[in-house]
Amino acid sequence: MKDFPVGPLALASLLVAPFTVHAETPVALPALDVVSTPIIEANRVDPFAGVSTVVGEDQVRDLNAQDLPSALRRTPGVTISRYNPVGSFGGAEGGGIFVRGMGSSRPGGEMKTYVDSVPVMMGIYNHPLMDILPVDAAGSIEVVKGAQPHRFGNTFSAINLQPKVVRDEGHLARLSAQGGSFDTWAETLDVGVREGPFDAYVAQGWRRSDGDRDHADGRTSNVYGRLGYQLSPEWQASVMGLYSNNYAMDPGEVGKPATRQGKYRTRDSLGTLTLAHDYGRVGGEIKVYSNDGRSEWTGQTGTDRDTLMDWEQTGLRARESLQPWEGGRVELGFDSDRVDGDVDFVRQNGTTTHWKASAFRIDSPLAVVSQEWGLGDGWSITPSAGVRYYHHNEFQDEWAPQAGLVVRKDETTFHASYARGVNYPGLEVVVFSDYIIPKLGDSWEDLDPETLNHFEVGVDHALTSWLQAGLSFFYDKGHDRYLVVPAPPPPPYYANIETFRIRGAELTVTAAPTRDLSLFAGLTLQDTRPSDLPYAPDTSVSMGANWQALPRLRVSADAEYVGKMQVISQARRLNVENTDEVDGHFLLNARVAYQLTERRHGLGSEVFLALENITDEDYEYRPGYPMPGFGAMVGVVLTL
Repeated sequence: MKDFPVGPLALASLLVAPFTVHAETPVALPALDVVSTPIIEANRVDPFAGVSTVVGEDQVRDLNAQDLPSALRRTPGVTISRYNPVGSFGGAEGGGIFVRGMGSSRPGGEMKTYVDSVPVMMGIYNHPLMDILPVDAAGSIEVVKGAQPHRFGNTFSAINLQPKVVRDEGHLARLSAQGGSFDTWAETLDVGVREGPFDAYVAQGWRRSDGDRDHADGRTSNVYGRLGYQLSPEWQASVMGLYSNNYAMDPGEVGKPATRQGKYRTRDSLGTLTLAHDYGRVGGEIKVYSNDGRSEWTGQTGTDRDTLMDWEQTGLRARESLQPWEGGRVELGFDSDRVDGDVDFVRQNGTTTHWKASAFRIDSPLAVVSQEWGLGDGWSITPSAGVRYYHHNEFQDEWAPQAGLVVRKDETTFHASYARGVNYPGLEVVVFSDYIIPKLGDSWEDLDPETLNHFEVGVDHALTSWLQAGLSFFYDKGHDRYLVVPAPPPPPYYANIETFRIRGAELTVTAAPTRDLSLFAGLTLQDTRPSDLPYAPDTSVSMGANWQALPRLRVSADAEYVGKMQVISQARRLNVENTDEVDGHFLLNARVAYQLTERRHGLGSEVFLALENITDEDYEYRPGYPMPGFGAMVGVVLTL
């Protein structure tokens, strides 16, 4: 696979009382040109009581985030794993994101990733790959917390990258370049225009680093493009494309070069075509997509030297939103997803075994309805209910019901919800049976989908026009997690055996006491059974501040504390305990920017200095894989 041909950079921690905010839209701050909210853009509750957190372009910039894990690792409820400063090695310990404990199973995963609401992930082993999800293409990143079948099916949680688009009339052009510690370099370019019915956007990004130790190098590169046209006042058509080409090395355990597992390369091409309409009380869209990916894991030390995987995901998304009566909302939808692929296993002696998949397909219609009633004196109540139906071409059909309640009184919102999540096995169960553990035979055909019962309640309150707070509790009970039951006797086989339980609370506070200062703090507490569930720390805290210190000088600071946690992917094998654990850590980072030109719509030219791990903390996401100490990047942003 050829390289992608695009070219080549102590603040006091914030101690803020922990409360959480969830609102359908962020509570409005005073009509001033305030600095953006640090860490996250907003927490939201939709009309069906679904909870999500949104990270926008401003937050990605202020965090100097180079990829999806660094953009989300301070988001309440999110934990990450990684090896290197640039590039993710595979989709597990070497680079992963986990939401409230979801997503740690390998192969497969309970958390799925999306771009423009269509699935983008490793099609063969059925889990996310961070490097094919570039933040350079994202206008916003939404973390969907818990099962929400009216939003995303075949998953227990979701991360959706909403692509960039020019929303205001005019044009933009922005070039950013930076370099610094560990011979790390990065460059991004954004060009966009909106003129009358036409809009277009092109974004490109490139990053490389030697890493902080031998064999910790990596490179990511991507190009994104979108064309849109307003066909009439009611109808719009758009086409979007995204391409990425990346690699990362495995540095191995410190002092043990024999533990290195080679190089992991990824390439992915995504295209979507969308036709949308909006008649006020009736609106919706139909989207078709094609996603073609390849990963090459070369230089392994086991029986297989190289594993070369190709996959293709195709399908459609259809949504229709209706407001047929006063206070009523009905949403209808249909998702269809098809995935197939093949693998070449190259042994140490050079011989090759080729494996070809038979396609898996899931069709899932859905319907959900809500009704808002005004109760007088500022009170309103909105109950909702819905269901998604799954039809799989290999496994049994399933239902996923949901119910929600939202109660509002002026600046206070109460929300409660229940949803059943469904997660089907992917092609990984077939390739394991055909090649990796042939004695599994056809036992995969008897598997049922994994299911989850998700409950969440919360209350949110705007204490003042500049201070918002809230609290939410969640409870997840998982059933029928599939495992390999080992021999002897009988021969090994697949079975739906394991259950798990996660309960916890999220608390956050956002504050903008002046037009020049914005603060954020969040706390997540989790309790899991079994207790060795990886990447689900008992306690995690995130804090941030954005301060316009002088008319042209802006300071952004963020900090996080993550308690000790079990790590390494959750194995799909009976009676295997996860004994690997890492200590808790505290990280403090900052970005100082000097503005060269006046900001317009949040954009302007600037020079900046970004500092990471200011306290030079010793920490790791996997035993024997220390993360970099103190590092600095210096850069420039030029905007027209």
